[in-house]
Amino acid sequence: MTTAEETSTASVARIRRAVDPAGSAGRTDAGRARRRLRPMPAFIGTSLAFVAVALAVGAPSPLFVLYQHEWGFAPWLLTVAFAIYAITLLVTLLVAGSLSDHIGRRPVLIGALALQAVAMLMFLFARDIGWIIAARAVQGVATGAAMSTFTAAIVELAPERHKKLGATIGSTAPVGGIALGAFFTGLAVQFVPQPTTIVFVSLVVLFVAGLLVVLGVRETVTRRPGALGSLIPRLVIPRAARAEFVGAIPLFASTWMLAGLFIGLSPSILSGVFHLDSGLLNGAIVAVPPAVGATAGLLLTRAPARRTAIVSMVAIVIGIAVAAAGMAFAVLWLLFAGAVIAGAGFGAGFSSMLRMLAPLAPNNQRAELFAGIFLVSYIAYGVPALIAGELIGVVGLLPTALGYAAAIALAAAVALVVQAGRARVRSSSPASIIKA
Repeated sequence: MTTAEETSTASVARIRRAVDPAGSAGRTDAGRARRRLRPMPAFIGTSLAFVAVALAVGAPSPLFVLYQHEWGFAPWLLTVAFAIYAITLLVTLLVAGSLSDHIGRRPVLIGALALQAVAMLMFLFARDIGWIIAARAVQGVATGAAMSTFTAAIVELAPERHKKLGATIGSTAPVGGIALGAFFTGLAVQFVPQPTTIVFVSLVVLFVAGLLVVLGVRETVTRRPGALGSLIPRLVIPRAARAEFVGAIPLFASTWMLAGLFIGLSPSILSGVFHLDSGLLNGAIVAVPPAVGATAGLLLTRAPARRTAIVSMVAIVIGIAVAAAGMAFAVLWLLFAGAVIAGAGFGAGFSSMLRMLAPLAPNNQRAELFAGIFLVSYIAYGVPALIAGELIGVVGLLPTALGYAAAIALAAAVALVVQAGRARVRSSSPASIIKA
């Protein structure tokens, strides 16, 4: 009898294992799934965490002039602080840009946000320019890891009917965040006795909040082999997106060169050309192009992407010409007017290209695609600004700024021709039109 009961019990156990091999682990996973954020709060929270990363990119710029006055270091060290961020970001994009395609979005985002908080604490306790350069290097690594991963995660977390909005937010969040960071820091410099404390403590709080959000969202990527191999520096664009990506390079170059001019040089232009020393104005001139750009990108979400890209390049050519006239004749309102017009082209153009490119990559290759996009963008953002910093000591600030503006206009004109050509090709081949 006992033997029969044991046999029956063993049979039941085998059946249970066959039906539910995960056992209590499966029930635990289900419980964890229930504790995850719902789709819309996860989408919004992740987007705001991405904005916080961009806030931290723009925040230090208005403070650099204060640091220079307080510590009395050579102007070229400001260029080093700007360049080290771009270099470490680019290296990180090359090395870890596609890591989240293999190990998941959440682990990479958690590490990146934690590293951002460390960088902000380094800024907070900085005692000389060496600390600032080191903090910018750490920030570059953290931002490089975050950029492509956040952009991919936002597209994937967006509810199905908001996928296009996800691509738009992925492109406007870094632009708008830079603007907000620069503007709020400018306000702090102008009106707060200890601006560095309020700026960097606030950013640490935002990154801790971002960590909590990421811990609460679902993973959007299934783990797959090849994580170590993905760390070998390379740039691989998914086959379906390659032609569109190559055609977008001049557009990425013109938009992010524009960002580099205003974020990297505009405080020096206000001081050296207009003889103005105002934290509020420094923050405003840095903030205007990305703020207008983020607004334009969001407002034009439903506009045809290709047409938007073409019009945006026209806006950059016109805007940078107006801004150059403002610098050449020392007319401040012309500089700001040009920043508004070119900024609209910046945001609308970058956003429209991401709307065209995002659907061309599957989930498990999307971070790799966005890593390529941001790699090109940040080369255009950092390298010309670094060259300009070296040229200022040779030819002077104003000639350097005007030459920089001419290079932006040239890149935008090339992008305009390329995008107009692709529009003609697409219109002659209806089956290949990208619906964006």
